[in-house]
Amino acid sequence: MNIGITHQDSYSRGQLLLRTFFGIFYIAIPHLFVLYFLMIVSGIFNFITFWAILFTGKFPSSMFDYQVNMIRWQLRLSARLNNLSDGYPAFGLSSIDPAVQFDIERPEKSSRGLVLARMFFGIIYVYIPHAICLLFLSIGAMFVRLIAFWIVLITGKFPVGMHNYMVGVMRWSTRVGAYMSYLTDTYPPFSRN
Repeated sequence: MNIGITHQDSYSRGQLLLRTFFGIFYIAIPHLFVLYFLMIVSGIFNFITFWAILFTGKFPSSMFDYQVNMIRWQLRLSARLNNLSDGYPAFGLSSIDPAVQFDIERPEKSSRGLVLARMFFGIIYVYIPHAICLLFLSIGAMFVRLIAFWIVLITGKFPVGMHNYMVGVMRWSTRVGAYMSYLTDTYPPFSRN
């Protein structure tokens, strides 16, 4: 699984201010409106995928592609709203963004046992331990985002370490979501790398 957001050499101060003060209106609301309905479809596909894997041991390829494209769209949106990348996030499930990468191979076979374990015990052995860690990392990311805002505003540069920290938190969260959506049978590591 490859998850990344390219660090730019320089960032636009104008776009930073525009996203910070008006991003909710021209970025978040239009994208979240469309994503809301697509997430309903995603939930239905997740339900169907559970049964498909349970009976056949395989993740249906068209549903796999749909879920991967949903994650890509969410990452594009998050990258912009967290000021990690300039530009407007593209609409559409098939849109490509060179600044945001998410690649995962469709497994030939998926574990029926792990599908059942995630369904019945995923909250206990996945969500709770990862959510505790991600809570503290997300609090840190809020402070990093605030400090990085001022640094970008003054210098036009996003410090590499701060960028890597925020991308790492998004990477961790995305891996947990991919695991719980049956996209992979590999348990997500407790790591931002």
